[in-house]
Amino acid sequence: MSPDRPVGDLFRRFRERLSAERPAGPHGGLERLSAGRGSAAERENGSRATAPGPGMGRTDAGSRDAGLPPHPPRDAAPRRRRGKGGKGGGEQLTVPPAEFTSYYGRPVLKPPVWRWDIAAYLFTGGLAAGSSLLAAGGQLTGRPALRRAGRVAALAGVGASTYFLINDLGRPSRFHHMLRVAKVTSPMSVGTWILSVFGPAAGAAAVAEVAPLLPEHGVLGLGRRLLPPAGHAAGVVAAVTAPALATYTGVLLADTAVPSWHEAYPELPAIFAGSALASGAGVGLVAAPCAQAGPARRLAVAGAAMELWGSHRVENRLGLLSEPYTQGTPGKLLRAGRALTAAGVVGALVGRRSRVLSALSGGALIAASVCTRFGIFHGGVASARDPRYTVVPQRERADRRAADQV
Repeated sequence: MSPDRPVGDLFRRFRERLSAERPAGPHGGLERLSAGRGSAAERENGSRATAPGPGMGRTDAGSRDAGLPPHPPRDAAPRRRRGKGGKGGGEQLTVPPAEFTSYYGRPVLKPPVWRWDIAAYLFTGGLAAGSSLLAAGGQLTGRPALRRAGRVAALAGVGASTYFLINDLGRPSRFHHMLRVAKVTSPMSVGTWILSVFGPAAGAAAVAEVAPLLPEHGVLGLGRRLLPPAGHAAGVVAAVTAPALATYTGVLLADTAVPSWHEAYPELPAIFAGSALASGAGVGLVAAPCAQAGPARRLAVAGAAMELWGSHRVENRLGLLSEPYTQGTPGKLLRAGRALTAAGVVGALVGRRSRVLSALSGGALIAASVCTRFGIFHGGVASARDPRYTVVPQRERADRRAADQV
């Protein structure tokens, strides 16, 4: 530092004064200078324990000795929250709990990439299962028209389901690759095998319906004699597999992390089973004459009861997660499904002798199944897009666990 500058002069004079006043001691004049400065500050502003300035660390005892007004204490231990058993826990909260926010309002979960073809797959799979049960009922009770309608509808439904599933997978080879393993803990793997067993059985049962059109002699005559018993056996296999086909899609949706699907895991299989029965009954009411439609009417009542019960539960039991099923497009679809189901059941019971009313009732039941499946599908997608349906239930569950531990 240059001695010609003012700052250099000040420093040089300070150093000279320090060396001139240094006594014999371990720290020399530094002790006297610091003591002098401290004494002057205490005489002017008080000690650190009694200083009136806002930045000083005044203590309770120092303020009391100096006769100063009360001041926020600095020598008191921080207050503690009382934990389990009355013992001290963590520090006391000084701010209210944070309100729910999301990072830039973005979803916490990635919404399902499934498109409308998966919702259509849910419907056609249920239609195939319900129609197969209807065909088995017609087969066991000697109602050929009901049996024929159920078998043809089951084949059409499983064929459409296979198309929609492969279309969603993108390449047909992916469906084949899923058959290379069988994983019981994966609903998708189990469903692929169910569809693989049900499809050929439903197809064989439907092909057997063309036996009366074949000639009586020759090679085709042999087919005419062998197809009916083979069709009966295949129909039984399809009917046995049908309940699993009707309900596994509900388990598949509930096994995901989508909030409104996952929380409705007890109801979704029941809803899909009831919807499958109702749609199969609708096929029988449309295609079979009134004299043979008795099993279809009973199937319609059972399916409607299960479907209406499940829909009511998901719209009222889930708390906040019931909102996606009652608002917007999902709410409209589910309300339309309930109305169509009720109208279809009433028409089926009232129009026992009216072919037109029975057909209209069957159409209403099939349309109700479409609305229900699409409503459940869109409700789950809506709950994944809004982060509130993911975070708020998680916090509520955490609060309940904390309250149970106290």
